[in-house]
Amino acid sequence: MNPDLLPVIVGVGQINDRPDNPLDGRDPVMLMADALRQAEADAEVPLLADAQWLGVVAQIAFPEITDASIPVAESIGARQAELVQSKGPNGDSPILLLNEAANKIGAGEINIALVTGAEALRTAGARKAATQGGQKGDALRDATHRVRLGYAQSHGLVVPTDVYPLYENALRASLGQALAEGQAESGEIWSRFSNVAASNPAAWLRKPVSAEDVITPSDMNRPIAFPYTKLQVANAAVNQGAGFIVMSVGEARRRGIPEAKWIYVGNGAAAHEPGAILARDGYVRSAGMEVSIRKTMELNQLTTADLDAVELYSCFPCVPKMARRVLDWPVDQPATVFGGLTFGGGPIGNYMSHAVASMVLKLRSDGGTGLLFANGGYATHNHTIAVSTRPIAAASFPRSYDFQAEADASRGPVPDLDEDYTGVATIESYTVFYDREGLPRSGVVVARTSEGKRTLAHVPASDIATIARLQGEGAEPVGANGTITAGEPLRTWRFA
Repeated sequence: MNPDLLPVIVGVGQINDRPDNPLDGRDPVMLMADALRQAEADAEVPLLADAQWLGVVAQIAFPEITDASIPVAESIGARQAELVQSKGPNGDSPILLLNEAANKIGAGEINIALVTGAEALRTAGARKAATQGGQKGDALRDATHRVRLGYAQSHGLVVPTDVYPLYENALRASLGQALAEGQAESGEIWSRFSNVAASNPAAWLRKPVSAEDVITPSDMNRPIAFPYTKLQVANAAVNQGAGFIVMSVGEARRRGIPEAKWIYVGNGAAAHEPGAILARDGYVRSAGMEVSIRKTMELNQLTTADLDAVELYSCFPCVPKMARRVLDWPVDQPATVFGGLTFGGGPIGNYMSHAVASMVLKLRSDGGTGLLFANGGYATHNHTIAVSTRPIAAASFPRSYDFQAEADASRGPVPDLDEDYTGVATIESYTVFYDREGLPRSGVVVARTSEGKRTLAHVPASDIATIARLQGEGAEPVGANGTITAGEPLRTWRFA
């Protein structure tokens, strides 16, 4: 292809907004605009007003802002830009938007593209508390795209914190790991995340944490949903924004942007899981993830040995655990350049904009090639892309990133759902939910019936023995038999 049409990232910006009084924090539009202004300053050339395309990650902190792209464009003077907002506040959105921008640039449709996103949940929570007698509420559970009732929700499977433990527990059992081994791997990965965040000025929490402290419940690290503690889940209570500028090589050269600032964008690949969490083929792998990562490596003709840095999405440990096995990335190598969603910060759908910015800075400093893997929803959306300090010879633009057919073909059969089953069953996965004091609220079991269908069962907190077994006291619950009995309002589980 025409080398002048190769897409390069030329400017990046990141904002941490933490005034002493959270009520004084900036809203998401202000954070997005300020992040893009920083990206322009990083490029050292006026660019924002000339942008022809602006991609914005949807936010949830200020629901009255239904399309942030319009006020962001007005704020930065990008009056001629085509405006795009991601369909949802999903974690794959920044990489999707980067891939879209790269394709448009490679096709010669545009020369300058902007991507940005932000969340201000710290300020949104403080404002809500100020008007509701100190009650901050839960923005994640209150978000309009999650306020619904259904079979899964009635059993407590509402937000990602509730759902990802199903993957964690099923994955651990499938790998033959004891609970202690699975937690040790989580602690190792997360401790390395904290070390990266500690050296990154853009990270929200900049204090190294030991592997043992990550996985050990305490007053400062309460259990959230078994086996995850607070230090193992995304930290969404942040005010953070990030943005980056993508250009054609020809335009970057014409405007005098030094080549030392250029980071070449490679081809990307996306594939997804079914939206309904109970319509998955299982909870030990993600066909969408595997196809997304492998196709990106294939399209860019890369091997793991070619990678100098990676960002493996880290909302919960099960995600980078699965991703690193697809990639064969060693557990003793950092799987982040930003710091992970616990320590770097977890601004809902926009984490990967921070990862892009941090990857650009790392590659400018150290050289080489990086891989950015993004995950969104409930282990639902997957998008991966490669970037490098040099042109990726195999990359060409525009190129489709849709590899859904391959993912669908590699997926196993999805069991039928039986919402009313009673009788003998076998645990497929499970979790225990905790209150803010760290005490069990309830448990939920995903089980297979005697006919192989999938069903859910409730475990009340009052069933101390069953809760204890689910928390690791005794034999591995996954694969164990038990009985589901009628109850009101939910059917309940007991081990055999």
